[in-house]
Amino acid sequence: YSLCSEPLIELSNSGASGSLFYVSSDDEFIIKTVQHKEAEFLQKLLPGYYINLNQNPRTLLPKFYGLYCVQAGGKNIRIVVMNNLLPRSVRMHLKYDLKGSTYKRRASQKERDKVFPTFKDLDFMQDLPDGLFLDSDMYNTLCKTLQRDCLVLQSFKIMDYSLLVAIHNLDQAQRERAAGTAGGDGDGPGRPAAQRALYSTAMESIQGEAPRGGTFETEDQMGGIPARNSRGERLLLYIGIIDVLQSYRFVKKLEHSWKALVHDGDTVSVHRPSFYAERFQRFMCHTVFRKIPLKPSPSKRSRAGAGGPRRSCQGGAPA
Repeated sequence: YSLCSEPLIELSNSGASGSLFYVSSDDEFIIKTVQHKEAEFLQKLLPGYYINLNQNPRTLLPKFYGLYCVQAGGKNIRIVVMNNLLPRSVRMHLKYDLKGSTYKRRASQKERDKVFPTFKDLDFMQDLPDGLFLDSDMYNTLCKTLQRDCLVLQSFKIMDYSLLVAIHNLDQAQRERAAGTAGGDGDGPGRPAAQRALYSTAMESIQGEAPRGGTFETEDQMGGIPARNSRGERLLLYIGIIDVLQSYRFVKKLEHSWKALVHDGDTVSVHRPSFYAERFQRFMCHTVFRKIPLKPSPSKRSRAGAGGPRRSCQGGAPA
């Protein structure tokens, strides 16, 4: 019903691999063209992936719903159907593809010229040097989920994956609506119905359950993870691990050895799976996501007030 009842919507930003992306008109699924090797790898991956997904509903790994081969014009076109991470009805003010690597990890000028560019690690560190602030429980839950997912990917000898982080700024959206600019609306035509697939929103992915009463998609949150930036603005984060169909085979080993000769090997994106997973986790849980510093209790505050002026929180984090 999702894929065939209405025409698919083509997404303009194709991946570095040259893959084409489509989203189903009900906003439920992403359809991506994949190479023969990636399709083969997914089939090998399937038994272990299936067991892991059954045991672990809390995961940011892609949800693969189908792998198909369509013959057209004498060619085999392989497509994979996955959960859609970014609801079109929510305007994303910023979007990043993060690997935890700094070697050539800046968006190209061509990418920056797009209406909805995808920035990279160095751009993130420049735009949001203080990172994104989550409350303590949310931070712990997210980092545990990332840690478990990285272990799974490492066990499959997978590397070169990314964390897609899209940010909807609630306060900015409010200002845009007040100013009457088009930016306050979502990116897609019309507002699709709430997503139905379980564990398909960012919030459900780290909590591992759909809240009572069905979908999470309320007018306020649309399944995003609540966060703040260093200015204290309210954000909703939409995140997921993408590009997991890269196994660390001979070609990748060769690519890393060559890059390491001309550059610091520890900063390049292609790396052995164990190192890649460790660096990825460290970057996400120390640079990208941070805990909101706790407010001092009233009693401590009064004591501090009596003793002299209080020092402000480091890093300009919002209280």
